[in-house]
Amino acid sequence: MSYLKLFTSATLFFSGYQKDLEEAKYVILGVPFDATSTYRSGARFAPTAIREASLNIETYSFRSNVDIEDLSLHDAGDLHVSGSLEETLRRLNLVCREIVGMNKIPVIIGGEHTITLGASRSIGGDFALISFDAHLDLRDKYLDEKICHATFMRRINEEVKPRKIIEVGIRAACKEEITYLFSADNIKYITSHKIMRASLEDISREIKDAVCGCNKVYITIDMDVLDPAYAPAVQNPEPEGLSTSMLLDILLNVCDQRLAIFDLVEVAPHYDSGVTSVQAAKIIFEVLSHLYKIGVR
Repeated sequence: MSYLKLFTSATLFFSGYQKDLEEAKYVILGVPFDATSTYRSGARFAPTAIREASLNIETYSFRSNVDIEDLSLHDAGDLHVSGSLEETLRRLNLVCREIVGMNKIPVIIGGEHTITLGASRSIGGDFALISFDAHLDLRDKYLDEKICHATFMRRINEEVKPRKIIEVGIRAACKEEITYLFSADNIKYITSHKIMRASLEDISREIKDAVCGCNKVYITIDMDVLDPAYAPAVQNPEPEGLSTSMLLDILLNVCDQRLAIFDLVEVAPHYDSGVTSVQAAKIIFEVLSHLYKIGVR
């Protein structure tokens, strides 16, 4: 008997339930990177904070009637990030490509939203990108940078070329972004104001209709899609956001067997006492429980 194995274990596996990589369907990957942050930095600390939160909230989902303990979940730890943005994105691309190639789903905890560019490069074929975010992130440059948290969605559209991009919860943009948005026939947006005045079923149907025909879906959640009342510790907070329940009602309606990659980004944990990290962990719990319920195992 090994007392080392019996009485010690690695700390901060997401949820506390760890399967071997070979057995797992969902692979947690932290990306502690926020080098291009321009307002409130600190998202590099989010993977650890969200893992800690996940160990201290209950694991049963009343939405899905599933317990996280039942899932085939493997936490691979954090990506070894580089001081170079492009090198970090390259490494993330390679790691995600390997996970997807093993017929598993990468579940990425950021980190700043620029990481979605690196992960999206790993998807081949005809796919749709659904982004829950307060911001369009469609600038061509921001503070002289072509690739950063305010431009990455434009780079994805130009370089990765998803068949469809749907941006949900939008309520912050500049004139340049609106001009680009209206010129791009593959980008659809739904504002938070529209969501709050329509039925969530209608919004969900609108999103599902938009991704109809795509064989893969990448879902990314910037936590600033939530109103600051629900998620104060984000890098770029915006008023008039969604509630957690509204987000989950829509998210779980559009999340199906086509999901290839899921990420959650932009938590800056030092700006509150842990509330936003708990919200983030809960959202990940609910997504994984829903996937398990619909047979993605």
